[in-house]
Amino acid sequence: MRNTRRIKRMSRNRLKITKMNLTSLMDVFTILVFFLLVNSGSVEIMESPKDMILPEARVDTKPRETVVIFVSPEDVLVQGRIVARVDDILEGESSAVDPITMRLAEVRENIVGPSTLAVAGSQEITILADKSVPFIVIRKIMSACTGEGYENVSLAVIQKESQVAAL
Repeated sequence: MRNTRRIKRMSRNRLKITKMNLTSLMDVFTILVFFLLVNSGSVEIMESPKDMILPEARVDTKPRETVVIFVSPEDVLVQGRIVARVDDILEGESSAVDPITMRLAEVRENIVGPSTLAVAGSQEITILADKSVPFIVIRKIMSACTGEGYENVSLAVIQKESQVAAL
């Protein structure tokens, strides 16, 4: 096959394929990654144990990072450690809430990092109580919390969807 002018011209034009500039594409992806990293940390989802059923309510505010007390139908856990039994608190024993106050004092004293400092310094407690736990037990736990210096006590609930008024 002979090299004609047309073949030479076409081969020159094929070599001039423009190269893609990846710098701007990388800038866009970098900004996207930083945006996702910053916004993923602002949502806190508190997970309750599987055997616990929380009450439902319409709430607009998001939970903050606080000291957490789980009240299952059998046990009371402060920051993940079992400290008391619900039956003992329900029977009215005055010493039944003493382990709760001791554990709260221990949580306040054992500050390790800035996030723990924020949790202990906020003087807030979130109580995740099962629906079936009597309110008398929750009230005694709340009074033990306020006696230890935690003034803001919140009860965790499952957020219901707000109902729109029907016309």
